[in-house]
Amino acid sequence: MATGTPGSEVVLETSRLLLRPWRAAEAVVLRELWTERDPRVPPHRRVDTDGHPTVAELEDSIRTDTVWSTGLLAAEQKTSRDVIGYCGLVDSGRGPAGEPELAFELLRRVWCQGYATEASLAVLEWARSSGYERLWATVWDWNTASRRVLAKVGFTETDRKEADAVHGTTLFTTRRL
Repeated sequence: MATGTPGSEVVLETSRLLLRPWRAAEAVVLRELWTERDPRVPPHRRVDTDGHPTVAELEDSIRTDTVWSTGLLAAEQKTSRDVIGYCGLVDSGRGPAGEPELAFELLRRVWCQGYATEASLAVLEWARSSGYERLWATVWDWNTASRRVLAKVGFTETDRKEADAVHGTTLFTTRRL
C-alpha cells in the first residue's frame, strides 16, 4: 500500500515495514549506517577521521534536505518500531532525466532477512503507480548482497560501468516498470 506521489510526503507499507519520511531524532540510525559502511566505500560516504558527519549534522540534514522526506524513506519495522535503514528513489544525475535511481541501505544486524527486497518491491510499486517507466540502480561490483537484491526485484546489469581502481567498479542496472 502506498500513499503520496513523487515530490510529496510518501508512506509505503509492506507486511513487515513502514517506509516513511525520516525524523530528526533518527539521525543516530543514519550515523550507524555511516559507521558500518565497507572500507571500499569512498571516504566522502563514510565517517571521517574528525567524526563527521556527526549526529547533529545528520539531524540538520534530515530537517533541511528533502531527500529524507520524499526520496530515501526510513524503513521502520512495524513490530518493534525500530528504523533499520532506508529505501527509496533519488535523482542521482547518473541516469536519464525522469528516470530516478533506486537506493537502499540497511543496518548490518538486519541483513539476510529479506528486508531490502521487501522495501525495494514496495518502492518499485510506488514508482510504477506514480508513472515512472524505468528506474536505475548503481552498485559496486564487490557488493554481491545488493547485486542479489537488485536481481531479485528485476534489475538487469547494463554494459555501462565506471571503473575505480581504489573503490571498485560501479555497475549500472536498470528495470522497466
